[in-house]
Amino acid sequence: MKNTFKVKSEGRDILKTLNVVTGRMLDVNMASAHIARHPDTFNVNRIAKQLHPKSLKLRIKKVDVFSEDVKSYILTSAEGRMLPYFKAGQYLTVELKVGSSVLTRPYSLSSSPRDSLSGEYRITVKRVPAGFASGHILDNWQAGDIITAYPPEGTFGYEPLRDAKTVVGVAGGSGITPFISMAEDIASGDSDFNLILLYGARNTREILFKKELDALADKCDKFKVCYVLSDSTSKKYETGFIGADLIKKYAPADEAYSIFVCGPGPMYKFLQSELPKLGLENKYIRFEMSSGRRDLAIEPGYPKDMLEKTFSLTVIDRGSKYETECNSSDSILCALEKAGIAVQARCRSGECGFCRSKIVSGEYFIPQGVDKRRIADARFGYVHPCCAYPLSDIVIKIN
Repeated sequence: MKNTFKVKSEGRDILKTLNVVTGRMLDVNMASAHIARHPDTFNVNRIAKQLHPKSLKLRIKKVDVFSEDVKSYILTSAEGRMLPYFKAGQYLTVELKVGSSVLTRPYSLSSSPRDSLSGEYRITVKRVPAGFASGHILDNWQAGDIITAYPPEGTFGYEPLRDAKTVVGVAGGSGITPFISMAEDIASGDSDFNLILLYGARNTREILFKKELDALADKCDKFKVCYVLSDSTSKKYETGFIGADLIKKYAPADEAYSIFVCGPGPMYKFLQSELPKLGLENKYIRFEMSSGRRDLAIEPGYPKDMLEKTFSLTVIDRGSKYETECNSSDSILCALEKAGIAVQARCRSGECGFCRSKIVSGEYFIPQGVDKRRIADARFGYVHPCCAYPLSDIVIKIN
């Protein structure tokens, strides 16, 4: 036996709805155009502006010097405002003007997220050989200077829905910075996971924040640190490079664990061949973004006959048009910055999408592992200039 249902509907219900809409539009049109209350007077809007400002004016409160090539900068608000809170592992993007060049650089926050509640951030900068930005910062930034930065961003953080309860952190050089923030967050009770940190350096002189790391390990049983020296030997430390065997030695033997990696490019390349030996699911392996200069000569698929060539770069920025040059070893973003053309950019690693631009004409190369464009963007010629290298004359539309 079939069940039948009868639904009663009247056309006048639709007319009633239309009458309601018409009546409301009459009320709107009769209302005053004067804003009764400014949007900023609503508490929710004020909080949103405090937590998500478009940019920050920061004063350098203090400079901690490790050496001529490594310094930490303690930053406070130059406007007396509350600093946006951040998640351990995120980065701060600073804006720089070097000569006629306008550029941005991301630096991982090496302070505890709790420090932002008392009005302080800390970033640590290590000199990169021939580095355009790091050298400028280390040689010029002084206590009292005011800089422009963008609020904390990034996805290199612990996520309990994705990550295992224990994280094995692999750090190299200044790649220690996000892990200090995570260790501080664990010790304060704001994050709940175990962190086993393997920290690689050439020798004991290059170990950054050792006293701080040892103190955190002493007071917090959820954090452990092991130092690994590549160019010297010591009974107190491991020696060699951090690979699958060393990770197995310190990782839990009877439970799942995640691996977080932050360090120089050669460490990434080495671990990309080592980590598959551990048999972990891909979701348990996370590499922090790498925004440093790439050696295109060793990038798979790069045409070697294109090295150190110079191409023309035509830039269309809304109603303006610029002509400049681009070296094949520089990303298109670097060429724009060197020409003094301001481009929205944050991560410089193809992830955030701020620098997304349209290639009108020309050929380009994107290294493996950094092409994080949407499928439609790749199809219709959009690129992230921070990760695209010219292979011919380029015409690009930005902003």
